[in-house]
Amino acid sequence: MHNLEKFNAIYQRACERKGGPNSLAVGLNKPLSNKALSKVGDDRFLAEFSKKVFQSGFVWRVVRNKWPDFERVFFDFNIEKILLLPDEMLEQKATDPSIIRNYTKVKTIRDNAIMMDSVAREHGNFAEFVADWPSEDIIGLWAYLKKHGARLGGNTGPYGLRTIGKDTFLLTNDIVGYFTKRNIISGSVQSKRSLTAIQQCFNELQQQSGLSLQELSMIISKSVGDNYI
Repeated sequence: MHNLEKFNAIYQRACERKGGPNSLAVGLNKPLSNKALSKVGDDRFLAEFSKKVFQSGFVWRVVRNKWPDFERVFFDFNIEKILLLPDEMLEQKATDPSIIRNYTKVKTIRDNAIMMDSVAREHGNFAEFVADWPSEDIIGLWAYLKKHGARLGGNTGPYGLRTIGKDTFLLTNDIVGYFTKRNIISGSVQSKRSLTAIQQCFNELQQQSGLSLQELSMIISKSVGDNYI
């Protein structure tokens, strides 16, 4: 990747923009270890994916405020219970005024429960499947969620994974801007070609730095854009 800077150059610039190494470090956090991630309940994965589906194209704060009601209405996202929901009951729940009444998005809760259940039958549980997925091919996990899940393409699946603790970079405006400006990607960031190029860059930076994709993603975004001290 001849256009990719060395990690040290990106890191130094991020430090300069953020007021030094200590200030930069305050804004960074690490993903869960694979062992810790494998012990997260599958209900929490379903809850997080569902929350991100509802937040997509909507006011995040409103979704956050209503989330306790979502947990109540959907049995704390217990997958076995959700799998038993017939269409009529799902439609009925989608009219509950305490949640966001969007039947198309409500349907994804059961659809994603079905996807996760089928993964769990093969891998013991969904959490282990995610924990075992290698970070050097995190775009492969994104693609799996997009193909087999409901409305988990684009940034929805990746944001869900990041929130729950899986090591992943995110395609924020700053990240996309960085790779576009250096001519590492062109055209759609979601194309296989662009995603592969970005993954290769992150893998290279990871070898140089020993940091997680999450930390690298944050450092790059802090090294560019308007956001500096």
